[in-house]
Amino acid sequence: MARMPHLHTLDLSDDAVAAAVHRIGRSAYAVEAERIGFDGIPALGESLAEMRQTDLRWVGASSGNGALAGFLAWAPAPDGAVSIDRLCVDPARFRRGVASLLLRHALTELFPDRPVEVTTGAANAPAVTLYRRMGFTRGPDFSPVPGLTMASFRRAAESTPWEGGRGSSDLA
Repeated sequence: MARMPHLHTLDLSDDAVAAAVHRIGRSAYAVEAERIGFDGIPALGESLAEMRQTDLRWVGASSGNGALAGFLAWAPAPDGAVSIDRLCVDPARFRRGVASLLLRHALTELFPDRPVEVTTGAANAPAVTLYRRMGFTRGPDFSPVPGLTMASFRRAAESTPWEGGRGSSDLA
């Protein structure tokens, strides 16, 4: 039986951590770009230095051997909510519960008393399914550029559609 990934804060001032986050982000967004038929996702063209300069907070999920399996990055939204900016999983670790684990941890441990918003490509069926399963309500779709339709989601602070939790964490 495989162990659940270990959750921990990510320090992008560490060169190895930043490189792993950048590699996973580019790989995951390349898969999303193919799914949604749009290769202009901003993070795909983002340099390592640009990524490190973002004003985001980061949490990662590492496998038993310490390799980063995925990450979630967020920032406070102007209305007091939390805006998830990135939720990426190494494509080699897709469909193993990493994204669910990261999102569940964020919603129950990191910001349980705040509404959360997120957007994804409307044609990214796995992401749309994940957000709906985690209690997010789909808002209006929008097109920031021609050829791209984004889906918006919001989750109220008191929503908890799942039972229990899995994984370990040093973030509490």
